[in-house]
Amino acid sequence: MGKLLYSVSMSLDGFIAGPGGDMSWLTPYMAPDPLVAEVIERTGAILAGGRTFRGDDPNAGREGEGEVFGGGWSGPQFVLTSRPPREPVPGTTFVGDLDTAVAAAQEAAGDQYVNVLGATTARSCLEAGALDEVLTFIVPVMLGDGVRLFDHPGGTNVALERIRLTHGPQSTNVWFRVVR
Repeated sequence: MGKLLYSVSMSLDGFIAGPGGDMSWLTPYMAPDPLVAEVIERTGAILAGGRTFRGDDPNAGREGEGEVFGGGWSGPQFVLTSRPPREPVPGTTFVGDLDTAVAAAQEAAGDQYVNVLGATTARSCLEAGALDEVLTFIVPVMLGDGVRLFDHPGGTNVALERIRLTHGPQSTNVWFRVVR
């Protein structure tokens, strides 16, 4: 079964989206990156949260707008939501509970990664013991406000083991394994 990987870009001060979910802050830092290409190649399915699926896009107004990795990836997508759209979305399955969504995405991914998109979905996967790895692209900007990487006041400690540390053209990248 595919491992669950939360890959995410984050500002130096710990935000993955600006206020209201704004992703335009990321646009100036989107350059070809070998590690992103590796993640795309190793991803067999996407598990996204409903807000992420319906949310802002750093590719707004550019080629690849509305597509995973700006159109660099295609395959089965599973969206965890209690509010699926009325019209079907090709290649996308809407699922109402976490366990079913994780199982379906893992089955679709085979031995490749299930790439988790969305802060709330990633946190839910972590709390359920389903999240295996976290890859954070640390971007050289401070947003000051917005959506935190993992926001859980009063939460528990989660031990991580660093797998890799790399430097991309626009980010410093840290890949961790969740220690169980």
